[in-house]
Amino acid sequence: MPLFQTPSPCATLQRVLFALNTLALAALLAACGPGAPPAGGPGAGGGAPPPAEVGVVTASTGDVGLVTELPGRLEASRVAQVRARAAGILQRRLFAEGSSVKAGQVLFEIDDAPYRAALDSAMASVAKAEANLVQASALAKRYEPLAAAKAVSQQELVAAQAAQQQAQADVAVAKAAAQTARINLNYAVVTAPIAGSIGRALVTEGALVGQGEATPLAVVQQINPMYINFTQSAGDVMKLRQALDAGKLKRASGTQAASVRLVLEDGSEYPRAGRLLFSDLTVDATSGQITLRAEVPNPDGSLLPGLYVRVRVEQAQASNAIVLPQQAVTRSSQGDTVMVVGADGKVTPRPVKVGGQQRNQWVILDGLQSGEQVMVDGFQKLRGDAPVKPVPWVAPGSKPAAPASAAAAATTATSGASAATPAASAASR
Repeated sequence: MPLFQTPSPCATLQRVLFALNTLALAALLAACGPGAPPAGGPGAGGGAPPPAEVGVVTASTGDVGLVTELPGRLEASRVAQVRARAAGILQRRLFAEGSSVKAGQVLFEIDDAPYRAALDSAMASVAKAEANLVQASALAKRYEPLAAAKAVSQQELVAAQAAQQQAQADVAVAKAAAQTARINLNYAVVTAPIAGSIGRALVTEGALVGQGEATPLAVVQQINPMYINFTQSAGDVMKLRQALDAGKLKRASGTQAASVRLVLEDGSEYPRAGRLLFSDLTVDATSGQITLRAEVPNPDGSLLPGLYVRVRVEQAQASNAIVLPQQAVTRSSQGDTVMVVGADGKVTPRPVKVGGQQRNQWVILDGLQSGEQVMVDGFQKLRGDAPVKPVPWVAPGSKPAAPASAAAAATTATSGASAATPAASAASR
């Protein structure tokens, strides 16, 4: 019997598996021991998260115009209805519908045969009256020396002179009738009363017009300049006047004092400024509104009568006011508030007084001091009393230019990383 036996393959396999299990258990215990750094700890770059970045604007005070936005409607500055003042058959239309016409331009022609005949008759009456005047004047002149010589009585002289004066009156009546006939003949040619844009023809050739009434034929509108009629609440006007009288606000001055701006239906602003003409002296009893009117140039005809617009008019100025983006102000039934970022990075709410708006920005009259940082975006990043990191807010649609030093640093870092990669590869080899 041999002194040493060769171990079987199964026993060898069991020993190997036992050794592997022992090593794995030891590694696991070492990893869970007190000396191992926790996963995600300082060795892994963890710890307290950095402060959240929020966009802020720095409050600055100054004189800010209080712009009121009111609904209004455009109206042509001059409107003239073209009517037929002569009765007859409409023979011709001499304009293009929708075109521009000049004052005195011929628009329609009405059959004028009856009016020419009436004028000829009136001129004949004038000639007859003038002939009678010649005869009466000659008789009166002949009676004057005869009456002086007592050849005719004084009564006959007076009768001859009266006949002369009556003949003169008949001539004047005949001339007036001829002038009337000439005017009626001119009415057969219908002209534009004003310069402007003419609409569609309201009647066609062959229609009988002016029979018993002045038939409307067309409408001419002058749309340069245009009028804007808009209304404002009487209560708002009274509050504004009280604030001006108390010195809380001051009257708008300079060239912008009476200027207005139009906001069209698509939200765009009309490029040309208008001017305020007047405000009505009475309040509408049914609506409690005061009517105001402004005038705006319209050389290209882009504004049309009847168009609804929003009118922005600066009626007063607030001293030491602050302008903030609208998203920075929270408006509710309890009041208006903003979020102010302190020097320690803590965010606190602050009640403010809003006085109006100016170009999508709120005008703050009270509640903020110059130099304070007001939070504009990043509200979803707030976590209780955790401090934040304020960064300058950038309005949507604008791209801040990257500083040249930052761009150069980024380029240097990229070059350094590219140079370090081959060195690391060589070291690993």
